[in-house]
Amino acid sequence: MAAAAADTSEASAAGIALAEANINWERLDKTRFHVIGAILFTAQQGALHPTAVVKTRMQVAEGGLAHMSGFAVFRRILRSDGIPGIFRGFGTSAVGALPGRVLALTSLEISKEMMFKYCEHFDMSEASRIAVANGVAGLMSSICSCSYFVPLDVICQRLMVQGLPGMATYRGPFDVINKVVRTEGIRGLYRGFGITMLTQSPASALWWSAYGGAQHAIWRSLGYGNDSPTKPSQSELVAVQATAGTIAGACSSIITTPIDTIKTRLQVMDNYGKGRPSVMKTTRLLLDEDGWRGFYRGFGPRFLNMSLWGTSMIVTYELIKRLSVKSE
Repeated sequence: MAAAAADTSEASAAGIALAEANINWERLDKTRFHVIGAILFTAQQGALHPTAVVKTRMQVAEGGLAHMSGFAVFRRILRSDGIPGIFRGFGTSAVGALPGRVLALTSLEISKEMMFKYCEHFDMSEASRIAVANGVAGLMSSICSCSYFVPLDVICQRLMVQGLPGMATYRGPFDVINKVVRTEGIRGLYRGFGITMLTQSPASALWWSAYGGAQHAIWRSLGYGNDSPTKPSQSELVAVQATAGTIAGACSSIITTPIDTIKTRLQVMDNYGKGRPSVMKTTRLLLDEDGWRGFYRGFGPRFLNMSLWGTSMIVTYELIKRLSVKSE
């Protein structure tokens, strides 16, 4: 997704001269790209991880914690567990994400490049070719990344919520794997895989739609258009991308929070009585506990997380690509 963000941002600002900023896969030093990306994206992940912990606990918890504000939950975690409490699961998430990120970014960039060349044989505008290439690449990257990241999410989220009433405790990520596999088999690590696959594509489409619309509106408000004689500076480019990313993340969080709440509970909760947990069981239990408002548990932290993620992801990825260009 991160790679698609950069490429979309480079080509979507209707008519202004952003093509010069396009850095394709062939121009990148792959080793430098992945090493720098690992460092910067891990730093970004660490900065946003506390909001993910707060969001996850609010979505899973019963009773008072579920109805507290995000800041109140954050303070409560700090009081009871200290700094380590708001970074539960980060080590597993950071280390585990490294190979998954390589897989996702590589599959996205390579498939995008292949589709872009394939679309050149058709009578399509450049904007249409970029849209099709990025769409197919995003789909391929999503399929590859979901198969890797869903088990990682299950492990990390269980580490995040341990200590809550009714939740199991674990000695570490390998203990999570051992207990889940012993109880449910390998399929237990893929709880929520179906709903993740079915919702990730429309969620991504919503994100990019909001991002493209916001970026277009911002450029117009700044006086850049199809007939503009001037080009935006690098600082303007970064500022517009960051602002559009924030707006897109905020819009996306409003629509996708209910689905994310169901997915999170499906992946970590075990008190469903007889039978294997399912989307319908999870939905009914959530409705019984809190009504329709229960679907927006953790909305504040998720809103903040996705807004900050959109901003930092765009800026970080653009920087990574600029630092990874091969020497001429």
